[in-house]
Amino acid sequence: MGSRHVAVLMGGFSSERPVSLSSGNACAIALEEAGYKVTRVDVSRDVASQLLALRPDVAFNALHGPYGEDGSIQGILEYLQIPYTHSGVLASALAMDKGQAKKVAAAAGIPTAFGKVMSRFDVAGEHPVAPPYVVKPVREGSSFGVVIVKEDQSHPPQIIGSADWRYGDTVMVEKYVAGRELTCGVMDGKALDVTEVVAKANSFYDYDSKYAEGGSSHIIPAPLSPKIYQKIQDLAVKAHESLGCRGVSRSDFRYDDRLGEEGELVWLEVNTQPGMTPTSLVPEMAAHAGISFKDLVSWMVEDASCER
Repeated sequence: MGSRHVAVLMGGFSSERPVSLSSGNACAIALEEAGYKVTRVDVSRDVASQLLALRPDVAFNALHGPYGEDGSIQGILEYLQIPYTHSGVLASALAMDKGQAKKVAAAAGIPTAFGKVMSRFDVAGEHPVAPPYVVKPVREGSSFGVVIVKEDQSHPPQIIGSADWRYGDTVMVEKYVAGRELTCGVMDGKALDVTEVVAKANSFYDYDSKYAEGGSSHIIPAPLSPKIYQKIQDLAVKAHESLGCRGVSRSDFRYDDRLGEEGELVWLEVNTQPGMTPTSLVPEMAAHAGISFKDLVSWMVEDASCER
């Protein structure tokens, strides 16, 4: 690796800026420890000029949310011909759009929950499907804007149609699947271990549960039958491949096993820019496989390329 110069792209201007700064700083420290020359880049709308001035050997993409994981920054890096980590333009754009990602996954035979993409104003007027169901923005991450409509609610939450809503006018309405929150990372086309996520006080796995210290507990390996465990790993790899992901990704699942082992297992989404904070899931999965955080981020740098 010698003196290769790595620009760690972080921050940005999406709702996930704080998470990105945390991810980016953690990765930058690990890469410095691994012997790379590192420049931290707090991404602005002038990022192309920033990168032209720096001329790094590799861009480590630690951005989250719109513009960072939707194909936008990837397109800029392609134009500048700077090798970069994670997925390319098409896979990033597909995975970020929950409606399109779900179509691709379903076509590949991956089980998904019933759902449809709608205008938020149509959802706010009356129940679009029988509750319980989930309303989520089609192009956000970290559970921003996710609303769970419970079975006994007489009408949709008014926040969805109000002026206070900040997550775009198009949402996905999806059948609520009760049960366990499971996730599986994929690295270099191979599945890592499956983690069960238990949010504090059995609450929804929201932003605070994901990123606040003590917000959730992670059980790895998840206590599942070998059959279900392997099925989740296989589906995570299939989702990674179907959407054309590269490097590291993470697929999230719900598993309702209240009526027995077969139960109901559905794929929710693939995250092409998994969090790399101290409480993040993929670094824990890698560590469980014997891959240190320093080795994980170093591998990602060495895997970087254009035309991903």
